[in-house]
Amino acid sequence: MRIRLLGDPILRQKAKKIEIIDESLREIAKEMVGIMYSGDGVGLAAPQVGLSIRLIVVDIGDGWDAYINPEIIEKSDEIIVGEEGCLSIPEVFEEVPRPRWIKIKYQDFNGNYHEELKEDYAARVFAHEIDHLEGKLFIDYLSLAKRRLLMPKLNEIRRRSKVVSK
Repeated sequence: MRIRLLGDPILRQKAKKIEIIDESLREIAKEMVGIMYSGDGVGLAAPQVGLSIRLIVVDIGDGWDAYINPEIIEKSDEIIVGEEGCLSIPEVFEEVPRPRWIKIKYQDFNGNYHEELKEDYAARVFAHEIDHLEGKLFIDYLSLAKRRLLMPKLNEIRRRSKVVSK
């Protein structure tokens, strides 16, 4: 397993719902956590490591956890802007608008469903990771002018992605 960079088609695909929750899924989550920590990340979605499944791992300071088939079921109308980066788009950090809070629904490793309210920074992290499951990246929220300014850097990351995938 390795981090997939901007330009890898899997980052733009909608991930598949997980139907079978077993020990192998737990092992995938543990490996994802190791990759997340090695990149100093706070969240990682399965498509970022080449797996088109609806799984994210997150650690925003209180230990890591895995979220299976997460989805946003409600969100605030209030939008806050904050800086985001992404392990799949290295060295790019930009201000991105996100809802101040979101309510998520997900499954745990026992298949049980949970609903949780995430606010402020946690809402940002979870919205970012769940976006990955929909094939959406944080740069998609940037203005056209901002994306044009970033184009040389983004194209360099895309070139690196092609070299790594060969």
